Amino acid sequence: MHAPAPKVPRPRRSRRKHTSEPVREARESKIVVAADVEQNAAAEKAAVFASFEPDQLKWANVDWIVVVWMAAMHAGALAAPFFFSWSALGITIFLHWLTCSIGICLCYHRCLSHRSLKLRNPSRFFCLLAGVISGEGSPLMWAGTHRIHHSKSDQPGDPHSPMEGEFWSHMMWLFVNHSKDMRAMMDRRFCPDLAKDPLLQFFDKTYGLWLIATGVALYAAGGMPWLLWGLCVRMCMAYHSTWFVNSATHLWGYRNYQTRDESRNLWWVAILSYGEGWHNNHHAHPKLARAGHRWWELDPTWYAIKFLRAIGQAYDVDDRVPAVGAESTETDL
Repeated sequence: MHAPAPKVPRPRRSRRKHTSEPVREARESKIVVAADVEQNAAAEKAAVFASFEPDQLKWANVDWIVVVWMAAMHAGALAAPFFFSWSALGITIFLHWLTCSIGICLCYHRCLSHRSLKLRNPSRFFCLLAGVISGEGSPLMWAGTHRIHHSKSDQPGDPHSPMEGEFWSHMMWLFVNHSKDMRAMMDRRFCPDLAKDPLLQFFDKTYGLWLIATGVALYAAGGMPWLLWGLCVRMCMAYHSTWFVNSATHLWGYRNYQTRDESRNLWWVAILSYGEGWHNNHHAHPKLARAGHRWWELDPTWYAIKFLRAIGQAYDVDDRVPAVGAESTETDL
């Protein structure tokens, strides 16, 4: 009997999968495309920042629509005392609160720009409309500009830093014209989450018509007194109270938090702007729905948010109250 032949072990197959040439090329192509996309995004952001530099304000680049509108509103405000009535004063006070506190502070600023809360309809529609008739810009333009401000606060590229001059930060920055291409870049790079919203697109396209309709409605309801007070005086008050947040609260006041910019808390601006003057609080913790962090820092806009939440029209409200001096979360928009 013959002994069985010894078994020769078969060579083990390697489990490593060899990447085919087409697959490797596809991967490398994706890496190149991703790098190009990132580079293009960085270039577009740099172009947007550069478009807000003070040297962009030249005769060839002035937004004359804004200049004429602002001049007309201030001229109307100067004429308003000659057309005074108590009802005109009343409608001015009401519309100032509605457009500034509800439209700008609550909706444009805390809801859209920082996503501090969400709104259900019909409140969302009416809060957006209140912001539109404030005359401070369309929702997309306002939110995009504000996000740019936070990303470059008091640095080159900040749309309205007093480091570039007090008067520049207060209003001169508004007179720089931005092309449609530049607006598209702003939407792509700073508010892509908002630019896809059909309601915001609607208000962006019809913005000017709402301002004209507001003037017509005021004149029809109360004649020249309501037009001059309810439109011109009210808008000028709203403009300057908002602009003081850009200028004064980066120059004067106290600080609860250490931030990378010069933001300050300024009580009289907080009164004029329904709580927005607690600006150092906001820059330290921009995503919070409340601007007043100490018990005596009154924030009327926060009270409106609490009311909307109580009736089910506001939700996902970021109502945290950080300890004064707590670490800043300013990069969390």
